[in-house]
Amino acid sequence: MVSLDIRTRSDDDVAPVHAAELFDQRLPELAASRGDLSIPGAIELGVRSMTICTAAGAWTMAVESGEIQIRPGDDGAAFVRMDADEVTDLVHDLRTPMTFLTAGTLKMERGSLIDFLDWWVILRSLIDGVAVHTAGSIGFRDRRGDPLDLHTSFEVGDDRDAMAHFLAEAGYLHLQGVFTEDEMAQVSADIDVATPSYHPDDGRSWWARTAAGDSRAVRLQWFEEHSATTTEILADDRLLGISRLTTDGHLARSEGNRIEALVKPIGVVEGISDVPWHKDCSLGRHSYQCCGLTVGISVTGADERSGQLAVVAGSHRALVQPVFARPIWGLPLVELPTATGDVTVHTSCTMHMSHPPVDRERRVMYTGFSLPPTGTESARPHIDALAGVRERAHRVVNQAPGHTP
Repeated sequence: MVSLDIRTRSDDDVAPVHAAELFDQRLPELAASRGDLSIPGAIELGVRSMTICTAAGAWTMAVESGEIQIRPGDDGAAFVRMDADEVTDLVHDLRTPMTFLTAGTLKMERGSLIDFLDWWVILRSLIDGVAVHTAGSIGFRDRRGDPLDLHTSFEVGDDRDAMAHFLAEAGYLHLQGVFTEDEMAQVSADIDVATPSYHPDDGRSWWARTAAGDSRAVRLQWFEEHSATTTEILADDRLLGISRLTTDGHLARSEGNRIEALVKPIGVVEGISDVPWHKDCSLGRHSYQCCGLTVGISVTGADERSGQLAVVAGSHRALVQPVFARPIWGLPLVELPTATGDVTVHTSCTMHMSHPPVDRERRVMYTGFSLPPTGTESARPHIDALAGVRERAHRVVNQAPGHTP
């Protein structure tokens, strides 16, 4: 058995960060002591200098002569303006550049989002003591130490230790034939019956417009309220057994939006249906709640022509930007075709995306398992708070410059 609990922070640890102390003292000291963790990856990324301007002053960060330099003044190729709360939240991993962009508070006066994301990776490395990913630094081995076949699929009755090891190494699982075609046919029928009860701006659904001019509900939240079969699935050990693959005590969703039904139409021209490359922790709190498990239940099969899922293997073990997959990472891109009743699992830190269908619509349900709270704090409000801005985040990712499919 394995653990996927990589949490290092608690909300009790959050304290205000003063920009002058951060840039004049703390970061230069960290650059001197931990630069070996950051510099190889920074050089591989080809980071450009960036200025962060606050009410307390401006500082420029650069990689020069094989070192990370942090100096007062504004001479960066990129420039971002941040207030005191944003600096504090960035340092404490409460918000990321994507959160600022999504909220409409990102104030970049020079450069691009990619510049900020590059420096976010370096700052996380310095502050958290984790190496910036470099190509070739992550390998994939089975329990015997032999090369891992990243296209391996499992069945529910297979060796659970093998499944857990694969999940820990690759960041995802493909489980075949977990649910029956009859069960999925009933779920699909329930989707058809439930859809008219949803409407735009109800706070419970996402909508998209197709090239044919149709307005389609593409994500139905709280779907278990509309489907007795889905409610039974949520209590079924074929699903709950996934939460016991690790030693972490992952918890099923017991309240709120427990499961979502997604319909992926052909020819979406407006709205979010087919989600581009991202990690589920791309909006922040990675070090407070990862790794959760996201579970997709294939109501219909999916392949390269009907909206299948794709993942970047090993990305959950790599300190990389949390949106926009980049070939320079050297990590394998793996497609996950599924048959009706199959299940996919990926960790909240695994980079993933879904392709737009071109031949057939895809139907899928998504639920998940979160790590148990630490101490007396509750993880639920934080998860719900981030979920509240998720749709806007996906829209921004889809439209932002630098998106590499």
